[in-house]
Amino acid sequence: MALLATAAVQAQTKKGAVITYGVRYNGKEIPGAGVKMIVQGNKARLQPLGNTQQKERQFLDMKEKATYQVMTTEAGNTFTLKKAFSSYEKPELLPGTDTILGYPCKKAKVIIRSNTIEVWYTDALALKGTPTLSVVPGLGLVLKIMRNGNSETFATNISMQDVTDADLQWPANKGQLVDDAAYMQQIIESRYTTLPVFNGEQLSFGNAISNPPADQENVTYHYAAGTVILKKVKLPAVKPGTTLFAELTQYSNGDAYDRTGSVFMVPQDKKISFLNGLRDGVKALPVYKEKYQGVISTDDYLPTLELMRFFTPFGVHKYNEQVKIKGYNWADSAVFRQDITELLPRLEGEVWLGVFIGNYDGGGHKVSLRLKYYPGDSREEQKKAANWLMPVFNTTNLMEMAQQEYGTMFDNDSLTVTVNIPEGVKNLQLRYISTGHGGWGGGDEFNPKLNEIFVDGKRVYHFIPWRTDCGNFRLLNPASGNFGNGLSSSDLSRSNWCPGSVTGPVSIPLPDLTPGVHTFKVAIPLGKREGTSFSAWNVSGCLIGEK
Repeated sequence: MALLATAAVQAQTKKGAVITYGVRYNGKEIPGAGVKMIVQGNKARLQPLGNTQQKERQFLDMKEKATYQVMTTEAGNTFTLKKAFSSYEKPELLPGTDTILGYPCKKAKVIIRSNTIEVWYTDALALKGTPTLSVVPGLGLVLKIMRNGNSETFATNISMQDVTDADLQWPANKGQLVDDAAYMQQIIESRYTTLPVFNGEQLSFGNAISNPPADQENVTYHYAAGTVILKKVKLPAVKPGTTLFAELTQYSNGDAYDRTGSVFMVPQDKKISFLNGLRDGVKALPVYKEKYQGVISTDDYLPTLELMRFFTPFGVHKYNEQVKIKGYNWADSAVFRQDITELLPRLEGEVWLGVFIGNYDGGGHKVSLRLKYYPGDSREEQKKAANWLMPVFNTTNLMEMAQQEYGTMFDNDSLTVTVNIPEGVKNLQLRYISTGHGGWGGGDEFNPKLNEIFVDGKRVYHFIPWRTDCGNFRLLNPASGNFGNGLSSSDLSRSNWCPGSVTGPVSIPLPDLTPGVHTFKVAIPLGKREGTSFSAWNVSGCLIGEK
């Protein structure tokens, strides 16, 4: 029995080596970075240092002259990319030699995606391998790699030793063999977490609505004649350094026009919330200046927190086949992406998230919303993040199709709101989004207007919100009208928005703002009415600080 056990151990153990590599950047060694290459005969495995939860495993097979990249998803599915050495970029052999760890090394160079990679390798050992699969995997034993003259991977130790099958960890199950594109998709998507919120939901007008009982989690509710969707979701607590993106995909399901859209969150920490208005009608919301419902914060109410302002293009998807122009390859849908990391203080735990697209069409639009969480780099010292956030105002009439008033309060007066900043809050800034509307020649959509922000009577910021890059979105706008001069409606410059674009916020620093009661004022010279045409401004603002 003992002889059989000894034979089994010998069968699992072969002569090999373990080569350890470190990493330097601009001559400075990076602690914890690097890789080990475990070699057993003609096979090798790469093991990143300090990575105990490696999602991808990398191998070299010198006999087959191929590399293997193997990953297993959280769902348990395994994907493998096999690449022949011959498919990698061919190195240029250079004159001269060097000595690394006592071994004579030759030099080569390879250009990869405009990056210059210099490689030092030795033939003095009966070993082959590289710490980076993309760099000359079959050219001797690579002991140093220099990328663009500043990023260096270098061998620190070569240990000739017995290597067991358990050390090598050669994959017994390679799962599904896939090509480069499919494998890269799996790798990239495994690096972050995607939380689906809405999937293919319709926002349209006038269709029958039958909402389930209130307050259910992960159930879609429709409000404002079908132009608002809402869902209660549970969002994760995140580690410092996490980056959060909102990503919304939209396409026309019948409506051909460019429409205001908004992704928003409903705060629940006051007696009244925007939910009351959605469920019971706009009269349930507090009124500003005897007319405007739910637009400013009060002692009993917080307005909606706008995560992302977007604008639908003219009829993407639905009208692609109806409008054909040679050389114009219409997009299938519009995808709106925005970094909303600064809003994380309000985006943890149980929250209500919604999407609004104003329209009067029975087919309307279809949308999918995803939140994407990207982990921070543990090697970098994380900055102290803002952890206090208060929505202050939002004049975007999310219940437009349920008689919520447009933001016309700027006509004879400014938007004014008083807030009470609690003790201990510092380093404040105002996150401000502004777009002008009124879609005729004299309307504010097409006329630049000065926006001024005042705090306690002092002007702290002013600018003219204006976009001149709308022509970049032409291929999202098949149903856009074309004028006699060749311009299309979607090309025209507008008050801080374009059909098919996101309107980003501006961050207004308020370093002198202290705890206590303060008055904010937004002043915009609203254009005059012309017949039944009028202008309005959708402005939203929230205070962000540290506590």
